[in-house]
Amino acid sequence: MKKIAALAVVAVSLLTACNGDKLKNAEAQNEQLKGDLRKTLATQDSLLVLVNDISDGMNQIKDLEKIISTPSSLGGESASRKEQIKNDMIAIQQALQERRERLEELEKKLAATGGESTTLKRTIANLKTQVAEQQTEIATLNNMLASANIRIEALNTEVTTLNTTVDSLNTGLTIERAQKTAAQEEATAATNELNACHYAIGTSKELKEKKILQSGFLRKTKVMKGDFDESYFTTADRRALTEIPTHSKKAKVLTQQPADSYQIVDVNGQKVIRITNPEKFWQLSNFLVIQVD
Repeated sequence: MKKIAALAVVAVSLLTACNGDKLKNAEAQNEQLKGDLRKTLATQDSLLVLVNDISDGMNQIKDLEKIISTPSSLGGESASRKEQIKNDMIAIQQALQERRERLEELEKKLAATGGESTTLKRTIANLKTQVAEQQTEIATLNNMLASANIRIEALNTEVTTLNTTVDSLNTGLTIERAQKTAAQEEATAATNELNACHYAIGTSKELKEKKILQSGFLRKTKVMKGDFDESYFTTADRRALTEIPTHSKKAKVLTQQPADSYQIVDVNGQKVIRITNPEKFWQLSNFLVIQVD
């Protein structure tokens, strides 16, 4: 009887120990599952963050593409703004490299945990493809930016050349206008000189004092035959000179103007020389001497 009781105690002890081991193993497996679940959830969270980051990166790339694909708008940007565009592209490239490395790290962690989630693997693969496409697009934008800068520099050079040509043409036009104006002024001055006429009005005594009139005993009176005083003459334009008031009641023309080219008329009791044919009147001389009393 005692032996049976002892055997029963041993059996219970063995059963208890066996159940305890199973419980411990179950608890350990449960903890491992919890850990794997936490890692999977962490991987999912990381992937979700990467999805948002990659989406934002794509929006940034599209914004840059709008600017760079239109060289005219790029040309309107300031130098600081162009430098900012280059810096933005460098920052995007660095961000893409960082995201690619994070994806590779997540992929390694998923493989290390023995995760067989098809969805997670597919998500990582898709994100890696998107990052690669964005890297390619950034490289294309870099080439476009370089090409746009070259085109803008070429346009600036062309504009500078055109401005230089225009300035040269303007300078030539200015010189030509100045020469034309000078020629016109010279022609006008020459014409005015050709049409300049000079007349002197004075008594016999005054004219003699100025050596305009010379006479002597038994000598014929001479008009302007010696060194006469030209400052005594009034200069006028024979094209506009039609009447010469003498301010005297008596007047006569001493120079050799044709008699049929002028008249001496009374105006308010004073004599006026009225030129009726200017061309004929001045054909022999541009000087006129009128003697008054």
